[in-house]
Amino acid sequence: MSTISPETALIYTLVTVSASDDEMTDTELNRMTGIVGYLPAFRNYNVEKLRSDTNSCIELLQSEEGLDAVMGLIEEAIPESHSDLVYALACEVAASDGALSQEELRLLEMIRHVLDIDRLTAAAIERGAAARQKTFN
Repeated sequence: MSTISPETALIYTLVTVSASDDEMTDTELNRMTGIVGYLPAFRNYNVEKLRSDTNSCIELLQSEEGLDAVMGLIEEAIPESHSDLVYALACEVAASDGALSQEELRLLEMIRHVLDIDRLTAAAIERGAAARQKTFN
């Protein structure tokens, strides 16, 4: 049994990706809020926990073994059948501000490795996230 729920693990993923470059932009925060508001994966999630889950993730990330601890919790809480969902949400947040930093790219690579997502699946997810960011301007 995991110490956090799968929904909280998804929140941890979103927060970790957003904070990976030491800047949680308004665009990323808005995307995170939208994701929690409309995805079926969050149907049973109490939205009132969003702030406390975000804060607990940030506190954990700031500890000595922070990133490894957060990744371990995510891996433990997410069923293998939902690894693609975790990666897709990570890509959505990373791409939401229009630019991928080296830190975000490295974290996405780490998530792929921890959740054992094959390269072809990852490429398809990444392409979908990039396509959703296109504008006509």
